[in-house]
Amino acid sequence: MAQKSNIIKVEGLSKKYLLNKTLSAKSDTLFGTFLNGMKNLKSLTQKRETEEFWALQDVSFEINQGDRVGIIGRNGAGKSTLLKILSRITPPTSGRIELGGRVASLLEVGTGFHGDLSGRENIYLNGSILGMSKAEINKKFDEIIAFAEIDKFLDTPVKRYSSGMYVRLAFAVAAHLEPDILIVDEVLAVGDAAFQEKCLGKMKDVSGQGRTVLFVSHNMGSIQSLCDKAIVMNKGKLMFDGNVAEGMSYYLVNNNYQSGSLADRTDRQGNGKFKFTSLDFENSKGIFSDEI
Repeated sequence: MAQKSNIIKVEGLSKKYLLNKTLSAKSDTLFGTFLNGMKNLKSLTQKRETEEFWALQDVSFEINQGDRVGIIGRNGAGKSTLLKILSRITPPTSGRIELGGRVASLLEVGTGFHGDLSGRENIYLNGSILGMSKAEINKKFDEIIAFAEIDKFLDTPVKRYSSGMYVRLAFAVAAHLEPDILIVDEVLAVGDAAFQEKCLGKMKDVSGQGRTVLFVSHNMGSIQSLCDKAIVMNKGKLMFDGNVAEGMSYYLVNNNYQSGSLADRTDRQGNGKFKFTSLDFENSKGIFSDEI
């Protein structure tokens, strides 16, 4: 069996932000807002007091072509910052990345589309940004519209779309314009359950065609259903890189979602004739899930 080649290589990646500590907090009153504005104006003539915040710290990993990678971590772990750097939206403070193909990203509702352009125009705009010709986009156009199910609003400016409609079209564009690397953040949570299931199926199809998928979600069932590898982040640092089942277990144990093995519990009540030693939940498709 041929060995897979690297399509993403990250070495010593770090990202630092400077937080301004001199600006006054926002006020709920008009007078308070005026006073804060005067204070902030005065602070412009003074030396600003800043605080360093490292969103990423010395992160290194490699991803092979065709891998489906779940990026797991609590809020503030650095997941979104990592995806923005991989998507070339923001530069790193230090370190380097190597990407072996073109990237399509779906990170936040509102990014990637021009609000004043229609859905139709944004499809062609995004395709052009990915380096596709008009003829190539034309071949995929009908598939995109059929997947997004927004044909009635195709010529409406996307700023009038609901968040759900926006995500439908944005995902359809990102997944169908044949990127080598598809990056999807938690934005899919905006859609309904049926559409989320549809998106997971499409991402599996994309991976089956030899393309690479990076997927961020707090839904462990979705991670387990889609991904074959996992990266666990915590406070800007990479804590685990490997098999998805082991990665999920690492994350759950280290975030106090489970307090160890049930078999080892010593605080039980009852006569001890019957004991639970493990407990898992499985849905109708045979996929284990942490949500009921």
